[in-house]
Amino acid sequence: MRNRVPPVDQGTAALIQDLSDRGMLGKTLVTFSTEFGRTSRVNKDRGRDHWPKVFSIAMAGGGIPGGQVVGASNASATEVVDDPVSPSDVSATIFTKLGIDPAKKLLTAGGRPIDLVRGGSPVAKLM
Repeated sequence: MRNRVPPVDQGTAALIQDLSDRGMLGKTLVTFSTEFGRTSRVNKDRGRDHWPKVFSIAMAGGGIPGGQVVGASNASATEVVDDPVSPSDVSATIFTKLGIDPAKKLLTAGGRPIDLVRGGSPVAKLM
């Protein structure tokens, strides 16, 4: 993993800088996330297991106020201790920033309504 992080970091920073230089960052929402966090401890196979309770997401542009952190974990990164944000809250925030009502219902081909976001609310600190 040590060799993979620097190129990702450099590429993400370059993308954000390029969008800013071109005047496009205000209208472009950049998100960087994974589907799960990882345990803070290494397992018996020298890896880290999925950990859905705590993980990080970075956002830039699209009207997101910069330079802030929302939420915090305990010292071992095993539990959220301040300002929790759910995956549904993240989805509601992204849809709102894109101008899409997160309460909107989609219809299946058979006409059955499906929630676009189930139970989330936009993160106020990111609005």
